[in-house]
Amino acid sequence: QVQLVESGGGLVQAGGSLRLSCAASGRTPSSYVMAWFRQAPGKEREFVAAISWSGGSTAYADSVKGRVTISRDNAKNTVYLQMNSLNPEDTAVYYCAARQGVAIRHTPDYDYWGRGSQVTVSS
Repeated sequence: QVQLVESGGGLVQAGGSLRLSCAASGRTPSSYVMAWFRQAPGKEREFVAAISWSGGSTAYADSVKGRVTISRDNAKNTVYLQMNSLNPEDTAVYYCAARQGVAIRHTPDYDYWGRGSQVTVSS
């Protein structure tokens, strides 16, 4: 079993920045894709960003492209999400997810999920 724990969420003013972290522990696969999804109240969970095991491949939702950077440190089993120029539409619970293998998926068919971290952007 793999456990994912997010941290770094909070309240920020519009235009501000936050960095989310997600630490993986337990029986982590030899290679796995990691991703961030988010879910706002009354809305479906949506893809934000993903990164391959090597870090050589990344993918971003159009809504965050240019404002968000995903990165990972495999030595620490940790993935990061740097978010800049935040706006109130970014307010959501942000979930970390892991998927065994090498294929990046934009759909939530990931094997492991964290409990989420609240990000609130005030106007």
